[in-house]
Amino acid sequence: MKINTLLIIICTAFTILSCNNKVQTPKPHGFLRIDVPEHNYVEYNNHETFKFLRSTASTIEKDNEYDSQKYWINIVYPSLNAKIHLSYKRINNNFRNLCDDSHKIAYKHYIKAEAIKEVEYQNPKNNVYGILYQIKGNTASSVQFFATDSTKHFLRGSLYFNCKPNKDSLRPLIKYINKDIQVLVESIKWE
Repeated sequence: MKINTLLIIICTAFTILSCNNKVQTPKPHGFLRIDVPEHNYVEYNNHETFKFLRSTASTIEKDNEYDSQKYWINIVYPSLNAKIHLSYKRINNNFRNLCDDSHKIAYKHYIKAEAIKEVEYQNPKNNVYGILYQIKGNTASSVQFFATDSTKHFLRGSLYFNCKPNKDSLRPLIKYINKDIQVLVESIKWE
């Protein structure tokens, strides 16, 4: 009986002492807070094919990957770790192929996309027409677009981040750059 009483006292003491310790629970992964700059724009003009407004939070770099494509540029957002790749082509009896290629490239992301929304753009005054593809989900590119006059000029763009896609953490950045892309497309003028 003394052993049973002693065991009960020891078990009770352990129970009381263990309840005083705080239990640690795992915390969910957090994401860095990124403050985006205000939207301000300056004109970019290559003096030969097109001009448009670009964000002052970005810089322009020549896309040296393809030497034969002298009008290909990247709009780089250094603080956001993002790039908009712009490729320009002259239309030479290949308008339908250029449109089809842009559509195919945007829809290559369909495997990972939750949805792809196409937004048409028309500006008859500046002779600019196009489609903006808003790609939802954890995809490599979340925004793609093309703009054209359908006779001479064809400009295609795609937004990429230099990180693993995570729609939740990238959402504010995508929203920010998406506004810049809309301003870019709305301000295009052909040379």
